[in-house]
Amino acid sequence: MLKWKNSLKLFLTLISLHPLLHAGQEDWPQWGGSDNRNMISNAKNLPDDFELGKAIRNQSNDYVVDLSTTRNVKWAARLGSQTYGNPTVSSGKVFVGTNDAYLDDPRFSKTRGGMVLCFSEADGQLLWRLVIPRFQTSDKSFNFDDGSYGVCSSPTVLGNRVYLVSNRCEVLCLDTEGMANGNDGPFQDEAAYMSDGKNPDTELGHMDADIIWRYDMLKEIPVWPQDASNCSVLLYRDGVIVCTSNGVDRSHTRVPFPDSPSLIVLDKNTGRLVARDDEKVAHRLFHGHWSNPSLGVVNGRPLIFWGGGDGVCYAFEPPADWTDNREISTLKLVWSCDCNPPEYKKIPYQKSHTSFNSEKWGQGPSEIISTPVFYRDKVYITIGQDPRHGRGDGAITCIDATQQGDITSNGIIWTSKAVNRSLSTPSIQDGLLYILDFSGNLYCFDAETGRQYWTHQTSSPVWSSTLAADGKVYFGNEHRDFWIFKADREKQIIRHLRLPDSMYNTPIVANGAMYLATQRFLYALQTLNTN
Repeated sequence: MLKWKNSLKLFLTLISLHPLLHAGQEDWPQWGGSDNRNMISNAKNLPDDFELGKAIRNQSNDYVVDLSTTRNVKWAARLGSQTYGNPTVSSGKVFVGTNDAYLDDPRFSKTRGGMVLCFSEADGQLLWRLVIPRFQTSDKSFNFDDGSYGVCSSPTVLGNRVYLVSNRCEVLCLDTEGMANGNDGPFQDEAAYMSDGKNPDTELGHMDADIIWRYDMLKEIPVWPQDASNCSVLLYRDGVIVCTSNGVDRSHTRVPFPDSPSLIVLDKNTGRLVARDDEKVAHRLFHGHWSNPSLGVVNGRPLIFWGGGDGVCYAFEPPADWTDNREISTLKLVWSCDCNPPEYKKIPYQKSHTSFNSEKWGQGPSEIISTPVFYRDKVYITIGQDPRHGRGDGAITCIDATQQGDITSNGIIWTSKAVNRSLSTPSIQDGLLYILDFSGNLYCFDAETGRQYWTHQTSSPVWSSTLAADGKVYFGNEHRDFWIFKADREKQIIRHLRLPDSMYNTPIVANGAMYLATQRFLYALQTLNTN
């Protein structure tokens, strides 16, 4: 009885501390769906065959998907020309980040910047839009957002608030209703913000976004992002946990702000900085920080897991009173684990683009770009590099999350070097782990032992991660392929489909529908047609 009461007490404590765990039961309100970032779903009757149809110009001369040419597509919505973050779904709304390539608002100019779009979950109608101009500077060593990637962050939704990192390396808190319920919060300069200061008196309407607060990491910390800021933030209690995207400059050899934090925590109500790490990881980073934080409870203690730009996975303990303390707290390091096998570090990291053709290219250590997944007191993580660096040696590591200190030598349960460099986050269901690598391989491992059951080569670079749901494993790739495998110890291909565009993100499931974002369109898929 005592054991049962203690378990109940722990459960009630976790529910009070993690509001996203009991948000809409079938919603997908953040990257990975939940705090542990394990991309799985218990949904049933998901489509295992579909046709995404043809894009045509409508009466307004806009590109739309002709639904009469689709199969098992509930609705489709236009995005930009590049889309890297996963959509999220909460309380009847779908949120996604993209770029401004198809911005059609005469009030605002295209700047190769980003947009956040909010659609109706029921029919895909656009509810509101946030335009985020591209950050520009005269500093020629600044190589941030050169690729017009737009918003790479997957929005995190709680209640009537949306949290994300913009293409300008800002943490933004938005109203889920946009301006439809007025201009709320202390931030009142949305017109100036969306027009990049050119039209501060622009009249805004109900289809414009409402910014509640804004925290500019470029100015406030400061940091120097490499290529893109991408963090899909994690909410814990009243804190917004954010990877700062700090990195090297255009030389690829110098870190302008080596003492700046890698992880920060902001008050979710005000945007005030309340905590930061003090590990000085930027002194050891190879290229940049791009991993998203995750969270798990180990022996009754919540821990934040994060993969560093030095190839090390870190576990931090959040302070219990950070929002009450006016001082900036320090995230306590609980353990660290170097995920680069020792032999990889015998060859120095190739830091300059001039070495792309070197015979050593593709060898050496890697940073962590993927998100740590917490599963049954273990953390699973891959190592990888910027996709422009090509293919090379990688690894997936299973870490004992119950340890303390530097656990590189005693905390690794298993490692597989069969996996090449990877940007992908594992998905684990029924004891089986599915992981992709940048070379295009899909692997199935035993999550407990590391036994490799099978692999499959898709012959295409893969940026996305797997989704495990409905007894299947889903993912798309750069060469416009969409694969569906049976989730099993024995390899079985259920379907190989062709997409109209490349896919660089991961499908998600909410309320019985699957949401799939290609570069240019967002599709809501359901099993609608049987013929």
